[in-house]
Amino acid sequence: MKRQRNLPVSGFTLAGFALGLGLALNTVNMGAQTENPTPSTSVEDRQKAQDERIQKLQDKLDELQQELIRLKAASVADLSTRHITTAKASAPPTSISSTPAPQEPPATNPPNSKSDPFAFADFTWLNGNARTKDTPYATKFFTPEIRTDVNYTYDFRHPQDDTISGSSEIFRSSEVQVTQLGVGGDFHFDNVRARLMTQFGLYSQTTPRNDASPARGQWNLADAYRYVSEAYGGYHFNVQHGVNVDAGIFMSYVGLFSYYQFDNWAYQPSYVSSNTPWFFNGVRVQWFPTEKLKIEPWFVNGWQSYGRFNNRPGIGGQILYRPNGNWSILGNQYAVGRDALGVGGRTRYHTDDSVEYKYYDQPARLISKSAATLTGDLGCETGGGVSCFGNGKSGPKQSFLGFMLYNRIWFDRDRYALTLGGGRINNPGRYLVLLPPINGATAASGTPYFTENPGDPYKAWDVSVTTDYMPSQYFTYRLEYNHRVANVPYFSGPGGVTPPGGNTGAPGSFVPGWAPDLRNSENRITGAFLVKF
Repeated sequence: MKRQRNLPVSGFTLAGFALGLGLALNTVNMGAQTENPTPSTSVEDRQKAQDERIQKLQDKLDELQQELIRLKAASVADLSTRHITTAKASAPPTSISSTPAPQEPPATNPPNSKSDPFAFADFTWLNGNARTKDTPYATKFFTPEIRTDVNYTYDFRHPQDDTISGSSEIFRSSEVQVTQLGVGGDFHFDNVRARLMTQFGLYSQTTPRNDASPARGQWNLADAYRYVSEAYGGYHFNVQHGVNVDAGIFMSYVGLFSYYQFDNWAYQPSYVSSNTPWFFNGVRVQWFPTEKLKIEPWFVNGWQSYGRFNNRPGIGGQILYRPNGNWSILGNQYAVGRDALGVGGRTRYHTDDSVEYKYYDQPARLISKSAATLTGDLGCETGGGVSCFGNGKSGPKQSFLGFMLYNRIWFDRDRYALTLGGGRINNPGRYLVLLPPINGATAASGTPYFTENPGDPYKAWDVSVTTDYMPSQYFTYRLEYNHRVANVPYFSGPGGVTPPGGNTGAPGSFVPGWAPDLRNSENRITGAFLVKF
């Protein structure tokens, strides 16, 4: 968790704001006094002139309010680095005349003359970053956090078992479902930091289900971590612009999108994000040599795993650079890990790189903001009967190649938004393809109905249209349409993926006389209520 410092903005900034407001009012009043309408001036002309003066005053007030928000955003440090990094800012006043509430002294760390990283601009526009600018009831010791994610999805194929396949975010159709309820927050005192975020709802079942590592060894790691999405402790060192050393379960954000839908531009991310890790279990170091750069090495158990798959853990890291308030450049790397259950000689490599650019920002206009993101992924596995570099004596090619592109437009002072996006992947060997839950299949069990053998082909693409209504910084109503296509039968058809009478035998096993109904495409619409305090 990064240090928090409140600069003395409440007096100087608000005084400057009041002075600017007074000048604006005085300017308008002087303009009103200088006008000397003649008797021939009609009532309509006088009314029109008055409306124009009122509009000029409103525009000036909007500009002053936005300036106040920017000044306060630049003065308050981010409370944590739990996401890629979130530059948190103070909340804007609810009205021009509102008085800021008294603040509890937040300084809990020894003073450091270095500026806090990424506090020089407001980055709440980023995909994968929460757009909240403050946290209610935060104290110098604890910053609480509450999240809810409830959705209803309409699948045009109407699977009879209401089961959706191939998604890490949406799992059932034609039902109102709680995807996640999370309660927790950040603890911070005397340079010591800790974070806990629980997860209840479907995520508590689906996220452990996609991790095969608990199948190796005892003590049922899937149940041990099932209701926790983040849990770590660490220490902050006042070196340069800060160094954090944390151990536990933390978010990886390989694939740019956040694990939490509230933070994202879309509900269902493309395959490049949906099929890559949301969390790592291990140790990380976050080093901020400047206020614009983060270097973050990782030592982790494995690729989105609670434990090791074989005899070697993984290493990796992240580099994040934000030269100004309009750009964010991110690189994630992973290597060395042997992450194929039961195949000890197979090593995985992966690179995931993103760029985000805000190319338009006019808060007072109808279109208030526009930004775009581009992410590219490249990876492979080698050894254990597969090869990174094509079919040969070492085995068939086992690789991952994909990209995704999104563009988002905000309207009416960021209360509404429209996002268009999509992407493609090619993953021969299917080692990162999410296994359909056929007859209760898990990542550890596999299934004969959808194999993941070396060389098995998998190519897919998708497009989405997302609309958001955001009446509060703490709430989003989202409506999204998704069209997804694969070159092999993969998505749930009308017959579903559950045998008659329910799951039969061991998870994922063959059921005589029955086969799942898998199709090459799907179309669905999702409505969601998203809350974050």
